[in-house]
Amino acid sequence: MTPRDVVLLGSTGSIGTQAEDVVRRNPDRFRVVGVAAGGRDLVALAEQAVRLRVQTVAVADPGAAAALGEALRAARARVPDPGPVPEVLAGPQAATELAARPCDVVLNGMTGSVGLAPSLAALQAGRTLALANKESLVVGGPLLTRAAAPDQIVPVDSEHSALAQCLRAGRRDEVRRLVLTASGGPFRGRSRAELADVTPQQALDHPTWSMGPVVTVNSATLVNKALEVIEAHLLFDVGYEAIDVVVHPQSVVHSMVEFVDGSTLAQACPPSMLIPIALGLAWPERVPGAAPGCDWSAATSWEFLPLDEAAFPAVRLARDVGRAGGALPAVYNAANEEAVAAFLAGGLPFLGIVDTVQRVVDDAVRDESVPTGDDVVLGDVLAAETWARSRAHRLLEGRVGR
Repeated sequence: MTPRDVVLLGSTGSIGTQAEDVVRRNPDRFRVVGVAAGGRDLVALAEQAVRLRVQTVAVADPGAAAALGEALRAARARVPDPGPVPEVLAGPQAATELAARPCDVVLNGMTGSVGLAPSLAALQAGRTLALANKESLVVGGPLLTRAAAPDQIVPVDSEHSALAQCLRAGRRDEVRRLVLTASGGPFRGRSRAELADVTPQQALDHPTWSMGPVVTVNSATLVNKALEVIEAHLLFDVGYEAIDVVVHPQSVVHSMVEFVDGSTLAQACPPSMLIPIALGLAWPERVPGAAPGCDWSAATSWEFLPLDEAAFPAVRLARDVGRAGGALPAVYNAANEEAVAAFLAGGLPFLGIVDTVQRVVDDAVRDESVPTGDDVVLGDVLAAETWARSRAHRLLEGRVGR
């Protein structure tokens, strides 16, 4: 078996480090040829690059090239046979350049809409895109779906990986609806009034998953699930009226597909990203022993609860934005990123996150400069993001000034 050459974007984050684990346990199947990270921890990036013996290391910080080179020299000095010295790419376009380099699979584990350009570059270069960066699909949906060949985008989000697995069991015309499961985050069961005084520390205390701060807050507001609804529509070409969200606190059933005859197929495994990551790298094949399975000898119970859209309106808003299409999902995502940053900095209450997104979206709908429909181009998306961030800043500054 010839190993698949893999590029890891966001390589030092949660998805990237777990992907490294999958690769190192399966050297006959995978070989990492390039890694990319933002540059906040150059020592970790250099050590990873040396461990994996990569050809290329990319860092987003344009001023970090010299420091990364020094970190690579130090890391190589600690290894008996470090292999060839890797090439260093630095700057905002470094990950995009790396994504187009020769390889079989690009795993995009970056956080935020900065992942759009690398995702698009990977598709245009003919690579399989194992996509964990949901924002790039949400923000640039029509751009990516137009660029992608059938099966070229393989979902790595646990929910969409689950849907892809379940959909193998039937034809497209046999599908009645998709059901995305949500853990409910740390505030499951609270009313809207009970969310008024939530602190950043509380929002970052997720009961099931260990994720970065932005994704963890998005899980607490259910914006993460809202983005996944848009993502499911784009990935599987299913209408928003046929995509449901149900709260499943145990996070063992990762999503379900209901078919027209009334049967429902669910994909289940203990909470872990290792299985969807391994499947994303090997698709359509499975990787034996990717992660432990469920222990069916132990008594257990699973709960499924309706989503409280009054307390968590992000999903409803995302459906409206998704139906409008065009650059409006980019507005939603950009406004949320700005609001989450303000919340984490102590300048915005928890409920103000989605309220701010709603106000920015409402303003965008009234502003004819934000296009809707599927004929948007990259410039439209980037302009909409800039507009949304500017509008969110003005709203947030107004709140601070009161």
